[in-house]
Amino acid sequence: MINPYPLGKLPPEHLARLLERYPARNARVVIGPGIGHDAAVIDVCGAGSGPSGHYLAVKTDPITFATDEVGWYAVHVNANDIACTGATPRWFLVTLLLPQSRTDEVLVDSIFAQVTQACKQLDIVLVGGHTEITYGIDRPIVAGFMLGEMERQALVRPDGARPGDILLLTKGIAVEGTAIIAREKRSDIVEVAPSLIERSREFLRDPGISVVRDAAVATAAGDVHAMHDPTDGGLSTGLQEMAAAAGVGLVVDEHAIPIFTETATVCELLGLDPLGLIASGALLLAVAPGDAAAVSTALQAEGIASAPIGQVVDRERGLILRSGDVERPLPRFEQDELAKLFG
Repeated sequence: MINPYPLGKLPPEHLARLLERYPARNARVVIGPGIGHDAAVIDVCGAGSGPSGHYLAVKTDPITFATDEVGWYAVHVNANDIACTGATPRWFLVTLLLPQSRTDEVLVDSIFAQVTQACKQLDIVLVGGHTEITYGIDRPIVAGFMLGEMERQALVRPDGARPGDILLLTKGIAVEGTAIIAREKRSDIVEVAPSLIERSREFLRDPGISVVRDAAVATAAGDVHAMHDPTDGGLSTGLQEMAAAAGVGLVVDEHAIPIFTETATVCELLGLDPLGLIASGALLLAVAPGDAAAVSTALQAEGIASAPIGQVVDRERGLILRSGDVERPLPRFEQDELAKLFG
């Protein structure tokens, strides 16, 4: 009897088994696949190029839940993961799968316009891809492939978080989830004031789902040991992935987590937990304790809000969510809260 998985990411235990079964065995793979790894990093020049050489960061990610502004989403979510390695996103390829009998010139032109506008915003060049009208889908599916580059010394490893590091979070949660709900599930939140719905729709661009500038400002200001873009499964899953990658524990202050008023209102209305709602737009950083203030100040100077939400601890301490004097395990979400609405 088939026991199907729910919508969303593969269960991490299953994915971990697959990655152990099919390891990336190559001396020039600097960062390969793994839980909490946002992107791969490749030494394209080889070790002989010396410390002044460059690394290539590569990432692929699809847009599946959203149907509105899918081209914009595709560029930004892939660029975010490149930025989390310390690299600068440079080149983008896109595979565009379009539904049979629902595709016309207007639809195709609009998606290409979204892609090119997002690329222009981040100074990224669209260099290729594939387009196809296919059967078995009822909405456009966009799969992006992003490449970026960095000097070797700029690398930020996904497994770099260390006990004592301060956890910083930029902007707040959950920017992407709030925007998608307002755009795709407007009829489910008609009880909310129209002005709040319109404000939530604009979360896509303001505060925006990009963390590319957040990452660049933070790494220039201090010793950032790890960065992660919390996407499917929200901040809670992002924290667990960061901890798993580094083999550490975390203590997170629930009251310190910034949650937008629009997000809190929408989640309360729909019975969703914002900690498990797809959260692109917020950058999670593990920063050396002596540099956390400098990083926060630099972000603030660039108009990017940030908040210390916890600390990295020894693995034996576990993953703790603290609310005042009460501690409980950091909640685990088997699927993103958004999937409840689309399921």
